[in-house]
Amino acid sequence: MSTTEFFVDDSGPPPRMLVLWCPDWPAVAGAAAAGVPANRPAAVLLGNRVVACSAVARASGVRRGMRRREAQSTCPELAVFAADEARDARLFETVAMAVEELVVGVEVVRPGIVAVPVRGAAGYFGGEDALAELLVDHVSGNAGVECQIGVADGLFAATLAAHRSMFVRRGEAGEFLAPLAITELDQPGAERGELVDLVKRLGLRTLGAFAALAERDVVSRFGAGGLLAHRLANGRAERPPDRRRPPPELTAEKTFDPALDRVDAAAFMAKSLASGFHAGLAAHGLACTMLGIYATTESGEELARVWRCAEPLTPEGIADRVRWQFDGWLRAVPGARPTAGVSRLRLVPEETVEGASLQQGLWQGGEGGEGGEDGVAAERASRAMVRVQGLLGPESVFTAVLDGGAGPGERVRLVPWGDQRAERDPPGAAWPRRLPKPAPATVLAEPMPVRVLGPAGDELGFTARRELTGRPCAVSVDRAPTRAVLDWAGPWPVDSRWWTAVERPEHVRLQVLLAGAGAAALLLRGTGRESLKWTVEGIYD
Repeated sequence: MSTTEFFVDDSGPPPRMLVLWCPDWPAVAGAAAAGVPANRPAAVLLGNRVVACSAVARASGVRRGMRRREAQSTCPELAVFAADEARDARLFETVAMAVEELVVGVEVVRPGIVAVPVRGAAGYFGGEDALAELLVDHVSGNAGVECQIGVADGLFAATLAAHRSMFVRRGEAGEFLAPLAITELDQPGAERGELVDLVKRLGLRTLGAFAALAERDVVSRFGAGGLLAHRLANGRAERPPDRRRPPPELTAEKTFDPALDRVDAAAFMAKSLASGFHAGLAAHGLACTMLGIYATTESGEELARVWRCAEPLTPEGIADRVRWQFDGWLRAVPGARPTAGVSRLRLVPEETVEGASLQQGLWQGGEGGEGGEDGVAAERASRAMVRVQGLLGPESVFTAVLDGGAGPGERVRLVPWGDQRAERDPPGAAWPRRLPKPAPATVLAEPMPVRVLGPAGDELGFTARRELTGRPCAVSVDRAPTRAVLDWAGPWPVDSRWWTAVERPEHVRLQVLLAGAGAAALLLRGTGRESLKWTVEGIYD
């Protein structure tokens, strides 16, 4: 018998969904993790900009997109937290568990949103209104958070309905969506920012205007991503019904001895398991959009959670969700967490789509392409890095991220391979006291101590006004001959952590060009005016 099964053809409207949404969840989770009271304004920052804020903060004038300094000047008592998806997912597990106590088939869309099929649950509890009222009371009482509920045909329409606490009648999702702004297509995780920006520049401001376009024209102009967005704007399912059930062998399973009882060990394991799981699906021309994570503990407890995604999951996306879920299970409040470590884990593709969009394209090679030989080489390199991590540990392979900062050593941050390479500070911002270009070719991990000598051979320092006490004539490095200075520039004062009340040492930077064979230019840093210490921070070619 073939391992492929067929579902009943369903060309009607998408299934009716109930979405429970916890507003401003990143800010709520950040405040809860830090023990900040709910009545204090709170905001979450990424790249020095506000990406989420509480209702109390909005009432004080804080808005998404504000810079940190602007938000804090608008609301001085604002509590600020860094963006942390793992924290958001861990704390949201309490909400998902509360929903699961009443209904089955809970799907976590992302931290802050869960979806539930309405059919069955509404009939059992006496209708959609009764089900929604019961869920709101139960989540508020057991998880201690505020939530809103929306019901509509399809996940996309139900999510927007939840933002407005609305119940959209069956078959009227298109009419509900039509007057909404086209920017609603760019939901978190969907990555439709460029598409939405292009559609707006073409003069289409609402979902209804975009939905009115002919499907053929949308595909020819915007491609597969535009077609999916067009279906959503019309109130239809994201994709046509998939009549194939993934073969059982695509399930990834792994046992652990000893059992997993630490989040860092689970995160490391998730990388290799996710890579094999994704490769197995790709070999069958499939990609996963709904991931089932099932675990068994040493004491026989069964743990399960389903994650739904708007786009097909990448290996990194699969690993992230496994890590978030383990974080939620293992760090739950006492009484809710498992009594023993996880001894067996299964990853199940609960919903799949055709993986053609993830396959190598015939003409995608060459410069800047992601396919062809470049794509194959990148995939091989990625597998090699994961293999090295498997042999030596997760902290054995790093990749560099360029962040903002005044000094060259502050602008490069090393991130373990496979972790999110997100910017903490915008590298293109106008950083005060930034060094002029060009940047040093070599930045020393451990600054090298040196002495900067004046005309009389005395060591130079700098005054309270950050001016040198003399003209640099020579630089002396330990166990190396003293070299004369041909030219120099600076000094430039360094204002580090000026916003803190803690006393900090004074710093200056100085550039010197040395004479002799193999002439070199150095970037020096002087620290502490009272007990001065010069070090080599960088070397110019």
